[in-house]
Amino acid sequence: MDYKQKLSELLLTAARQNASDLHLAVGRRPTLRIDGALISLQKDPILTPEDTQGLALALLTPVLKERLTKYGDVDFTYAFEDKARFRTNVYFQRGFLAVALRLIPAQIRTIDELRLPPLLHEFGKLSQGFVLVVGPAGQGKSTTLAAILDEINHKRMDHIITVEDPIEYLFVQDKSIISQREVSTDSPDFHRALRSLLRQDPDVLMIGEMRDRESISTAMTAAETGHLVFSTLHTNSAAQTIDRIVDSFPAEQQDQAASQLAATIVGIISQRLVPKIDGGRVPACELMIANSAIRNLIREKKFFQIDLVIETSLQEGMITLNRSLAELVKRREVALETAEMYSLNPSELRLLLERI
Repeated sequence: MDYKQKLSELLLTAARQNASDLHLAVGRRPTLRIDGALISLQKDPILTPEDTQGLALALLTPVLKERLTKYGDVDFTYAFEDKARFRTNVYFQRGFLAVALRLIPAQIRTIDELRLPPLLHEFGKLSQGFVLVVGPAGQGKSTTLAAILDEINHKRMDHIITVEDPIEYLFVQDKSIISQREVSTDSPDFHRALRSLLRQDPDVLMIGEMRDRESISTAMTAAETGHLVFSTLHTNSAAQTIDRIVDSFPAEQQDQAASQLAATIVGIISQRLVPKIDGGRVPACELMIANSAIRNLIREKKFFQIDLVIETSLQEGMITLNRSLAELVKRREVALETAEMYSLNPSELRLLLERI
């Protein structure tokens, strides 16, 4: 088999079918993820160990091969001709190579095109503060961040710096200067890239993912010293996000961390991409805005009460995930059974639907 040609065929199929992901694993046919569901390509044969190795090696440069051998997996972006870009992870499983490729749309869509809460436009107008986009993997966090950053790019004369591993969306500079730094390509490691950020005269920072206490601390300090900082976390809700951030610090530093977070946080968007009745996916969002009540709860470490404040602050633009899901069900865009699968509290969702 000509693995380079076969890889091109598979990537073209993924792009044409508007798949979010392509998976290549031993013992399975090449598999696409479309609207959240995994769909095998029935016309293709089941992949052998030789097939996955050949397809994986067709993606890798000598440097990436070396990293794969050393660490057992490697993250990078792969540009397929001029048609599409893929965020790619090649990894070993049970001694065999496997590949996961996520399609990165060439066009950065706007907040309105993505059907995100209109209040997200306000985050792009801030001069400083800390904004987080959270949710499970594959729920559109990077896409949401790109939409906000690109709006800043088109409206403000700022210096925007991103630290990503790997770079996903490519920005075309407009009014802003945009410096996109890729870990291992532009900086030897994530922490070195973070430590040098404030020496590069940024106005806006985007840290692709907060991985540990050091990255969280860097983000909060940058926000505290007059920068607008965006990042992501793999958490399920605003309250869980606050808890996770504070809990990442040693017990003796948690009061200080809570106080620093209360002073810097301006908003948290928790999102899910929910399958629609007529195909495609639509975002359902929880939106927390840091008002005085929220800041006090963070300082006092009463994180469990944050959900109640979000629920009772609809007039301020806050929205619970259940309300977002309920509105999608009410508009007959999403089936009730689907909404219940994505809800963190399905019984509360049913009660809410009876009231609205």
